[in-house]
Amino acid sequence: MAMTEVDGDVTARESEAMVVAACLFHGFSDPSRLAILQHLALGEHRVVDLTGHLGLAQSTVSKHLACLRDCGLVESRPQGRASVFSLSHPEATLAVLAAAEQLLALTGDAVALCPVYGVDGSAVHPAEAAAASSTTTAASGATS
Repeated sequence: MAMTEVDGDVTARESEAMVVAACLFHGFSDPSRLAILQHLALGEHRVVDLTGHLGLAQSTVSKHLACLRDCGLVESRPQGRASVFSLSHPEATLAVLAAAEQLLALTGDAVALCPVYGVDGSAVHPAEAAAASSTTTAASGATS
């Protein structure tokens, strides 16, 4: 996937690659998952270790670890009755987190203030909401 290459029109293959990239970034989109990833950058941890370090409930940590594992970002191995989790690709994961920190330093509070995806945003782009509304209106008008 060549997300960093810009050469004009987006082909179907490039569009599919963007969807996959968006899925990857969704894996990073939760503050608890980011905290887990940053903690796993220090080394392997069991769920009980992460709950103690992060102050999160066991069910929350387990749910987020399952998401991160499904995304291919973490892996686990059995150790006695527990599982020990680690980053699947530590160097690449740390590079993404470092790039995010660099970009955040450059943009300041802009991303947090974004009306769509910021701290108080609805996570639904206004154009998407308008399209959904017009589709619903058209569908209800067709049945009248």
